[in-house]
Amino acid sequence: MRMLSLFRRLGLRTQLSVVFAALVVVLTLVLSAGLGGMLRSSAQRDASQVLFTVADNASRQLSQGLFERSRVVQVLSKARGIWEKGLGSQEVRELLARNQAIDPYSLWIGVADSEGNVKSATQGLLEGNSVRERPWFTAGLVDLHVGDVHPAKLLEKLLPPNVSGEPHRFVDFAAPIKLGETTVGVLGMHGSWEWTRDELESLAPTATQDSWIELFVFDREGTLIYSPAAYRSELERGKQRLPVPPSFTDRSKRPAEVASWVDGKSYLTSAVRLQPRNKASDLGWVVVARQPLDVAFAYANRAVNATLVFGGFAALAAVVLAWFAARRLSEDINTLCEAASEVEAGKYGAMIPLVDRNRDVKQLSFALRGMTDRLQTANLEMEKQVHVRTAELEAANRALDLQARTDALTGLLNRRGFTTQIEFAVALATRSGRPLSLVSVDVDYFKRVNDTFGHDAGDEVLRRLAQILEQRVRACDIIGRLGGEEFAVILPDTDCDGARTLAQAIVDSVASQEMPLVGRITVSAGVASFRGKQETSRTLLCRSDAALYDAKAQGRNQVCVEAVE
Repeated sequence: MRMLSLFRRLGLRTQLSVVFAALVVVLTLVLSAGLGGMLRSSAQRDASQVLFTVADNASRQLSQGLFERSRVVQVLSKARGIWEKGLGSQEVRELLARNQAIDPYSLWIGVADSEGNVKSATQGLLEGNSVRERPWFTAGLVDLHVGDVHPAKLLEKLLPPNVSGEPHRFVDFAAPIKLGETTVGVLGMHGSWEWTRDELESLAPTATQDSWIELFVFDREGTLIYSPAAYRSELERGKQRLPVPPSFTDRSKRPAEVASWVDGKSYLTSAVRLQPRNKASDLGWVVVARQPLDVAFAYANRAVNATLVFGGFAALAAVVLAWFAARRLSEDINTLCEAASEVEAGKYGAMIPLVDRNRDVKQLSFALRGMTDRLQTANLEMEKQVHVRTAELEAANRALDLQARTDALTGLLNRRGFTTQIEFAVALATRSGRPLSLVSVDVDYFKRVNDTFGHDAGDEVLRRLAQILEQRVRACDIIGRLGGEEFAVILPDTDCDGARTLAQAIVDSVASQEMPLVGRITVSAGVASFRGKQETSRTLLCRSDAALYDAKAQGRNQVCVEAVE
């Protein structure tokens, strides 16, 4: 009542100025809140999509790595020509050493007999010891097995320390070794957990590093199993669990959400569950990407602050203009209030009208429209910048995907790119009923070349072999380097006899040429052909590899065709 009494004592102009100034402040706050909320919502939506893309790419890479290593173990376990010579034979030791050289993350590869006694192993580690009670052995007796990450036990003191200085942790891969229907042993491989760290760090482009996007991995139970070294101690001490509910990992939901972590901070968080390539590699891992809120919403926060500052100046200008308003001012104010409400509600085409019933109100309407246009322009500009940054990140991801499918040494497809092509070729042959063959090629005694002449000479041999393959095959044939010195050629519309002829030509051509520094080398080849609608790319490649190992076992420098069942 006292305030009302004081207001009544004021003159008309003063009353109008006070009332008008209060209304303009309210309008400024409404506009700032509305446009600021729109800016923040747009920024969160675009930042969430970027975060989801990073997590999804990381999950695909880890899933591919688990699949490839499980497949290597599965293929090696079916090399019957090697195992028939004995689990402790020199050929077995050479096979294990060669595969460890191909994949340095395979810290230990060994063969145990059916009683759990280690017969052969890389560097002789654990030979003569029993692994009967180890989970990988018991599971590997039954079928292909991929075990979840765990600390090293028997090998912790036998292996050199990790470069990172952390204790060894392994992901186990195992498969039964069978001769006929009898399981004679288990092939096991301990993959270093350092592989995961290197994969995730290699996937972080410069744009992601500048945005402070960090990647984590949780297991099926929601327990943290990987985090950047800078946060590991704090998160493990706080027993960090999966920060988003399991249902949130469904891609039909929003791509990211604000979540609280045990360090007491909130982050924009996205989670993607690994999609396994085979049943054995389904470990239930979840890749989580997070970004600090002050980074994710930095541009939106600056825009909101600029809105408030600009609104303050507009309010001050309104007080000056209101002092000169005398007639029909309330009608003009109502018009402006209605227009501001439409702008705040996001109505399409809404804007502050130019009221020209008197000079002062006309100037005010000009100022408010300018403020609204500037805020809307700032919103559009921010959305354009977010789209540009998103496009740059997508382009970087596409380039990374192309690099991930190409072998840097030979320019041929690598295992990942070759797998895509052979799956397509098998699908086409299944649908059309036309013949399809696969030739696996491997350099004989390649380790001896590296040990004698050095890795540079070995790399030159691989490049020359790639050139010979490209010269010998047709334009429609597909060549890939599967790893190390192993190559494969997909031959569409080619039966077994035609594939055998081509494979023999490749073997003869290599044997007849002089390689720089090395001299003459030889290769072995295995041939397998498409058998019908029940065929898969995995079974075709397994049979081609088995024929290749038969060629190795029969003396090398020759072609072996798969046995006809």
